[in-house]
Amino acid sequence: MTIQASRTRLAATVTVALLALTGCSAPSSAPRPYSPQDLNCMERAIFFEANRSSRAGMIAVGTVVMNRVESEQFPDTVCGVVGQRGQFAPGVLTRPMDSSALPDVREAAIAVLRGERQPRIENAMFFHTNGYTFPYDNMHYVLVAGGNAFYEKRKSHLVTQRVPPPPIERANR
Repeated sequence: MTIQASRTRLAATVTVALLALTGCSAPSSAPRPYSPQDLNCMERAIFFEANRSSRAGMIAVGTVVMNRVESEQFPDTVCGVVGQRGQFAPGVLTRPMDSSALPDVREAAIAVLRGERQPRIENAMFFHTNGYTFPYDNMHYVLVAGGNAFYEKRKSHLVTQRVPPPPIERANR
């Protein structure tokens, strides 16, 4: 067995143990347990979209992923949502993750899969880098956290927050 194969097997074993020790399962409204693959996909979404942000920003990205999982408009699995073409960072499911932020990313991913949510996200299923502007009139902003602006898509006449609100914290720790 190669060193890489040993590391991969050890990482899988640790992931399964972490899921079991943390009681990682869906909230009581959805009793489906989450797999090590779900955890990996959630980590990847958080890592590539928010790893240099605050915990609030990481939880917000995870909340958007879970809002999409629960929506009829998107795939019904974490990996299905994260792997949708053009929705998350390019290569989100294939690029290597190598950073000192990985323990924080893993903790946030586990917390989201256990049911923690960023409450201000509410039903938002979209975000972009804060500071970017778009000409659309259907973007109802709910939160800026961790360098990202989170929004709901609404009919134009229902949008009451057309510009991103002030960030709830600084983007960098």
